[in-house]
Amino acid sequence: MILAWVGAVLIGLSLGMLGSGGAILTVPVLVFLVGEPSKLAIAESLAIVGLIALFGAIPYALKAQVSWFHVLVFGLPGMVGTYFGAYASKWIPGPWQMGLFAVVILFAAYRMYRPSRAAHPPAPRPAWKLSLEGLSVGVLSGVVGVGGGFLIVPALVLMGRLDMTLAVGTSLVVITLNSASGFYKYLHLLPQWGYSVHWHLVGLFAVLGVVGSFIGRHLGSRIPQPMLRQGFAGFLLVMGGFILWQDLGKLLR
Repeated sequence: MILAWVGAVLIGLSLGMLGSGGAILTVPVLVFLVGEPSKLAIAESLAIVGLIALFGAIPYALKAQVSWFHVLVFGLPGMVGTYFGAYASKWIPGPWQMGLFAVVILFAAYRMYRPSRAAHPPAPRPAWKLSLEGLSVGVLSGVVGVGGGFLIVPALVLMGRLDMTLAVGTSLVVITLNSASGFYKYLHLLPQWGYSVHWHLVGLFAVLGVVGSFIGRHLGSRIPQPMLRQGFAGFLLVMGGFILWQDLGKLLR
């Protein structure tokens, strides 16, 4: 169990240093280190990441580093998408959810290793296109239990034309909203599968994650971001491959 607590701190470190990636660690920690069933781990991941993102967003909000307009046009559709993504999960077997989760991890590794370097940034997208993007990210969050920061931050920078600090602060608010919406729906679905939330686990992981996020923010200012992102991308590549290998083994039995 000590490894699980270390994993909780790493979740916060990732969010603090990179502004994303925390949720991608949460589900594997709960499944492989705590021993939770995949559907319960996905639900609890939304609660844990939502709480960590909430506390992480407060300093940004107090410094006026949140674009509330983008929270409205990106975050509210995301809440709808997360709710229906969680609802759709009732028809998706656990192994398929974990397989999709592994694919998401590998895609996140690619995005982190090779961040967009467009020579000519695209013009700001209209609000309705940002809303569709938010809806799509929300559906993904609901199905596999990720906050979607690795998709939200680039979308806000490239499509919303926000600077990085404003994008991270806005992303944390959006992650909080998406996670709350998806977790609310999972609370109604878990009894159908015979599961109930382990609130003590959610609380402890959230506390350790919040502490880790503050440490991560401090460390992140001392380490070059490209080095951080490429190192984390390599870690995600290994983890995604391991989960996919494990999951394929279950599906082929």
